[in-house]
Amino acid sequence: MSSSDGVRQGIYQSSFVRKITRWLDTIPHPLIACELTPSYVAAARWTHTGGLDGFAQESLPQGALVPTAVESNLTDAAAVRAAVGKVFARLHAKPQEVAILIPDAVIRVFVLHFDSFPRNPSEATPMLRWRLKKSVPFEAEETLVSYMRQEARDEGVDVVTGLARLRIIREYETLMESVGMSPGVVISSSLAALPLMDDSKPALMARVSGSLLTTAVVRHGLLCGFRCIELPVDLALLSPQALLDEIYPLAAMYQESWQEGIGLVRLAGLADRISEFVPVLQSELNCPVSSLLSAASTEGRLGEDARPLAERELDALIGWTLNRGA
Repeated sequence: MSSSDGVRQGIYQSSFVRKITRWLDTIPHPLIACELTPSYVAAARWTHTGGLDGFAQESLPQGALVPTAVESNLTDAAAVRAAVGKVFARLHAKPQEVAILIPDAVIRVFVLHFDSFPRNPSEATPMLRWRLKKSVPFEAEETLVSYMRQEARDEGVDVVTGLARLRIIREYETLMESVGMSPGVVISSSLAALPLMDDSKPALMARVSGSLLTTAVVRHGLLCGFRCIELPVDLALLSPQALLDEIYPLAAMYQESWQEGIGLVRLAGLADRISEFVPVLQSELNCPVSSLLSAASTEGRLGEDARPLAERELDALIGWTLNRGA
């Protein structure tokens, strides 16, 4: 969704996804998606029948894009614009709508419980703004709000809510416009990747992107928790115990709230270091732990035409492959 309508978190085609689609009413399904991270820009295009039609990736200079919910993200706008222009040029992309996959730090995601919650958006949005006014570092009038009702664990209703600062979302939209593209959907990268998860049991995703770690728990079509933090060290220096320490709070919250443990863990963004983390996490969390993309392939959610994206670990773009066209 463009900033004039609020922050769109995406559309999904798994059991989790079908519930998320109610959040969105009807949104465009661009044939091109572009992911922006601190280290690279990547874009992919699909055919009208859903097959991958090509992709391109360009690295970014260090510090050119710095994800934050508050301040300008494009510290070297010219370098980022050049990289975006190159990926679209390599795709031979004509001006059209594009889905923008942005860093998780930009969009704050909350799962809130209410005893009752209004059906009318004109009543619901002010209630969410009031509930979360101390949870975001910017003023209410600058805040874009998107939300979805979902079944609660007990009585009442849970509301998945996404908040972002208008001028930061506009920064990404303006970037697309500067290279002739039209922003159609704005979605955080980890939410885009969630369709790769098997949520038949309580499943935790831990996804590293640059200096950010995002953890999310999904269970039988429900988003049960979402957390995005800045890692204390670079990935090259991150120890398995340090990652466990950052994953544990959401796992513990889920266990306390739902009275059951995590059933599986999927890891993303650890590159060739993943084998160092699996044994420690598996032992401490007492459940199977594996690569998000490897598991998705084994479980049949990764189509053959997505292999080139998987080889580059472009899990967010693959997730969009699953959810676009719903």
